[in-house]
Amino acid sequence: MKKVVPVLSLLVLAPWVGEYLLGNVSAREILALPFLVPLYGGGALLIREVVRRTGRGGATMLLLGAAYGVIEAGLVDQSLFDPPLAPDATPVLGISVTNALAFIVGHAVWSIGVPVALVESRAGRAPWLGRTGLVATAALYVLGCLLINGEAPDPGPSAAQLAGAALAALVLIVAAYAVPRPRPDAAGPVPRPILVGAVAFVGSSAFFARPETWFGVASGLVLIGVATVVGRRWSRRRAWDGRHRFALAAGALLTYAWGGFVLTALLEPRDPVRWIGNAVFAGLAVTIVAVGSLLHVKVQQVEVHHAGPA
Repeated sequence: MKKVVPVLSLLVLAPWVGEYLLGNVSAREILALPFLVPLYGGGALLIREVVRRTGRGGATMLLLGAAYGVIEAGLVDQSLFDPPLAPDATPVLGISVTNALAFIVGHAVWSIGVPVALVESRAGRAPWLGRTGLVATAALYVLGCLLINGEAPDPGPSAAQLAGAALAALVLIVAAYAVPRPRPDAAGPVPRPILVGAVAFVGSSAFFARPETWFGVASGLVLIGVATVVGRRWSRRRAWDGRHRFALAAGALLTYAWGGFVLTALLEPRDPVRWIGNAVFAGLAVTIVAVGSLLHVKVQQVEVHHAGPA
């Protein structure tokens, strides 16, 4: 049960955060959640297990999450190639750069990184699956791709666009294993978890609220660069632990909690069920953060008690 519970939790949490908390899918369609589990949950679990089995860290997980985003938006549901109407549309590629950035980063951070970090905060970072479970998870993910692929637009993207998306995903996968392995051996202090969570919330909120312009693209890339440098510096220090990783995920989670209301205001502002769903989902997100924070505080108190006086 110590492995079954986190596996099931991640399978459900990934599509819930990535679609329902975001407000991209209405609470009216909550019964569709099981049909999103194979793609979102299967993908998150597969990436998590591959990363943990190979001894890799957060950078590899996020790059694989970005590849997941390219595969889903570019090859599976092909929403990346919906008619680009935004001011930053690129006629050559036939995509909106803002949308591409939102799809890729959104999946890497919120569909993969955040759910994995939240579940691991209680279940640990050791592998959960054996070889059979890993094969079954891969099959589940492929099934999810096939299920969602049936909803791709018609006419779809050109062969060149599909080839470009496949190449981009391959480059991201190679990059994921080109980054150095994590070595938390640097000296120096790290911020308190509450400050880490606040920084994550402000930074991810700024990314979410970017305008759909070339300025929004540029500012988004700057935010990604700053987050990469700061996150890498903090995570290499010996004082960085599970409390900080949970705070990082919690801050990003709360961005989607308010972001869901924004999407409802843009998509279906007259639908009361959507607004009620946003409130319920946001409340659940706050509860997850509050309970997780309380558990971490209690664990820290127990550790200090057992350590005794210096």
